[in-house]
Amino acid sequence: MILEDYIKKLAVQGALKTVRKSISKNLEIAGVLKTLEPTPVLFESVKESGFRVAGNLFCNKTQIADYFGIKPEEMIPTLARAIERKNPPEKTKSAPCQEVVETGVDLGKLPILMHNKIDGGPYISAGVVVSVDPEYGQNLDFHRAMQFEKNRMAVRVVSGRDFHKFLERNGEVDVAFCVGTTPEVLVAAATSVETGVDELQIANALRPIKVTRAKSVDLSIPADSEFVLEGRVFNQERHAEGPFIDLTETVDVVRQEPVFEVRKITHRKTAIWQALLPGRLEHKILMGMPREPTVYRKIKERGVDVIDVSITPGGASWLHVAAKIRKKNADDGAKAIEGAFAGHTSAKHVWVYDEDIDIYNEQDREWAMATRFQGDKNMHVKAREPGSSLDPSAEPGTKMTTKIGFDCTKALDTKGKSYDRAEFPKVDLKRFMESA
Repeated sequence: MILEDYIKKLAVQGALKTVRKSISKNLEIAGVLKTLEPTPVLFESVKESGFRVAGNLFCNKTQIADYFGIKPEEMIPTLARAIERKNPPEKTKSAPCQEVVETGVDLGKLPILMHNKIDGGPYISAGVVVSVDPEYGQNLDFHRAMQFEKNRMAVRVVSGRDFHKFLERNGEVDVAFCVGTTPEVLVAAATSVETGVDELQIANALRPIKVTRAKSVDLSIPADSEFVLEGRVFNQERHAEGPFIDLTETVDVVRQEPVFEVRKITHRKTAIWQALLPGRLEHKILMGMPREPTVYRKIKERGVDVIDVSITPGGASWLHVAAKIRKKNADDGAKAIEGAFAGHTSAKHVWVYDEDIDIYNEQDREWAMATRFQGDKNMHVKAREPGSSLDPSAEPGTKMTTKIGFDCTKALDTKGKSYDRAEFPKVDLKRFMESA
């Protein structure tokens, strides 16, 4: 789907705030988005650019589920099926993202936001990056990029990811930054799958998409993107990148990162720039949620009847995992913890709950830990191992951290005790109260 069409749909539903007054891409748009979060917002008049900006579009699992026309609890099975049933998208030579092919490159004409006064420069934060390797083929991923010249940006490349491998192997890599895409592409780009899997095939399994060949690089790109920035990333050419707000809402350090030379810009005639607030709800959900199917699968592989998984917002949607299981064996909680860590190696803490606990309700989760958990029996402490580079408390450089699992499930042998909450009668208030 074209992002502008989805935004129009939100407006018809009354789910969109529209800012018609002139507003700056430098701090002001980010400030409004933060204030109105999680309400989607469209900015119609940007002082420094002729393009509109939209943000807060997919801040939670409900918004994404609504896009696909499913319930939030159906998201994990839906994503898992898409990963298993991935298939090549249809190719087209008539792509909306190429309605306009700019004759020159001037990033200053785009509404690339300054999100925070500490930022090292204007940042692309919602860019889905398409890259290619001669052996492994295409890859989709998210990489933030900081503008420092009219045609050059510094790209944050995290060690160990597929794009990092491509750069290390080849030195230079052709890329396309696609800005303004909908959840089938956004979620697919964030999934954790084996190197060599083209995530565009996962996107197509979520909802049929079309791809087209980029204008200046040999890449297949989502045809419905609002903007596409084509060019090449050079591993040996470096520039300072940062500071920037990270997923944990802390300020990331300045690094020397690879340079992205933008050589071609294409876009839709009425293109809308997609903004994503760093460290906030949309950033968190698009980082964490696509990892949940992998955690789900790894728990299931251990013979545990897993019901649901949430990489929780309180854990920066990256460091904490909550899993709901249907406990049948005494060691199911321990197995689920083991599976969760295997499915998301960046996880620092894992909680496992019974089927009667709402893992999206913090009070419910705390109640389960208070009434069903004993530290000497149900806490599983792993030997120190590498965790996430996003965890400020992990050992610098090595990412070494202590990982802990908390089995908050009921004992199968209750020894006469009750672990269940008593339920009060349910009544129809209209029978007893005039104004109910």
